[in-house]
Amino acid sequence: MEAVHNHFTALDWGILIGYLALTTAVGHALRGKQATIKDFFLAGRSLPWPAVCASIIATEISALTFIGVPGIVFATGGDFTYLQWAIGSVVARVIVGIWFVKVFYEQEIYSPYDYMQNRLGPGVKKLTTAMFTLGTILGQSVRVLVTALILKTVTPLDMPVSIVVITLFAIGWTLMGGMTTVIWTDAMQFVLFLFSGLLALFWMVSHIPGGWDTYLQVAEAEEKLTLLNLSTDPDVQFTLWVALLAMPFQNLAAFGTDQLNAQRMFCCRNASDARKAIIASCFSQVITILMLLVGAGLFVWYWKDIFPPTPAESALFAEDADNVFPVWITTVLPPGITGLVLAGAFAAAISSLDSALAALSQTTLSVIHGDRDLSEGDMPGLMTQSRIAVVVWGAFLAAAAFVLFAVKTYGHIDILSLAFGMVAYTYGPMLGIFLLALAGIPARLGGLWLGVGLSMLLTAIIRPDFYVLLSSIGVLSPDTMLTIRPGLSFVWLYPITCLLTISCGALLNRLPRKAP
Repeated sequence: MEAVHNHFTALDWGILIGYLALTTAVGHALRGKQATIKDFFLAGRSLPWPAVCASIIATEISALTFIGVPGIVFATGGDFTYLQWAIGSVVARVIVGIWFVKVFYEQEIYSPYDYMQNRLGPGVKKLTTAMFTLGTILGQSVRVLVTALILKTVTPLDMPVSIVVITLFAIGWTLMGGMTTVIWTDAMQFVLFLFSGLLALFWMVSHIPGGWDTYLQVAEAEEKLTLLNLSTDPDVQFTLWVALLAMPFQNLAAFGTDQLNAQRMFCCRNASDARKAIIASCFSQVITILMLLVGAGLFVWYWKDIFPPTPAESALFAEDADNVFPVWITTVLPPGITGLVLAGAFAAAISSLDSALAALSQTTLSVIHGDRDLSEGDMPGLMTQSRIAVVVWGAFLAAAAFVLFAVKTYGHIDILSLAFGMVAYTYGPMLGIFLLALAGIPARLGGLWLGVGLSMLLTAIIRPDFYVLLSSIGVLSPDTMLTIRPGLSFVWLYPITCLLTISCGALLNRLPRKAP
């Protein structure tokens, strides 16, 4: 590790710190534009749709894409089949833009959970907000983890300290200006993220002997550019059937029911602008392609006949393929450019985390005080409470990141699978409840709770997380874990748990109710 982080020079530190200071200054400049709680959480519904679109992309991409996507291509057997998931992503955004956004702007609401409660009755908002909170803590803690992984790789800091540093930055930026600051700094970070990825790709190709010819020759020979996988094995994640049948459910939940993304659409001036923002955010798939190309380039770079890794680098790659891009940035790029590209990674990371903290704070206050008080907006102490909520949820994110670090370490789970797997606990049930509300199908609250409970139990059985934790404390052996875990990829849980929740909510509503 020391041989790697010693390449991070004082100039790199200066550029990285300078960028963070610039972004902080922008947040401070926007701080005065939050006279009411509506300004803090919805930016006064006044932001232009291109800025909101860039914020959606920055939140979606995060350091997870910056580090995780190159890692899966570089790893043994890795290729471009992850890109198939873009089909479900694009389809879902169009559906959200055309149908979901319309109902979001029919009333003065702050979240999809307000809409669900209005359509399905009291109690639904608390249930869906609880699911959102759990899903965000699980999903966003992975983003804390991957950003800390970068910091740990390029500095002498260990993982616990790195997690704390990242969390403190995210809390600080969120406290400065609410959603106005979050969205405008996200837009800045999106630009730097895109520039950093392009810079890295063209730098490595231009320095590989033979350039693009060598790149394509080695990548094709090692099947790194394979795009389609028509396997029908239910335990394989990146297949065309998953992209067509499972990922639309995941993305409908992500963009239509997850307040982390939906909150941005609520910041637009009207439904038309919100529709443009979410559909135009399909541009994020171009960035996914860019990072896949970077992953293939890293494989070619470290190819045995080109620039074979040092023993220290090989040890890091063997430990975790997610280390490969941070190591390459730190050891190959010249001083100054290293700091700039890593600033892009941190920009992508913190843009997701500050968004999560703003959304968690908003939903917390909405449950405590109700929509009317939030809409009227000047309740004494409400702004102070929102900031306290940001700090509290930041602490929860850091704590969850420590737990997931153990799961990733013991289970040898790649960072992308960990991120998508964490939200599998909540996305399917939440989408199921939203679709019931959208269709106007009556549902009994007890049935919804039953559907959510069964969905989470099923997810725990299929996902490796609990098996890994039990194995790490000696309750299960690794061989036993492989034997008893069902051979079904977690990606199929999105449609399965969605339909399970719909069935439980709607069917139990047909049962006779007890007499009062």
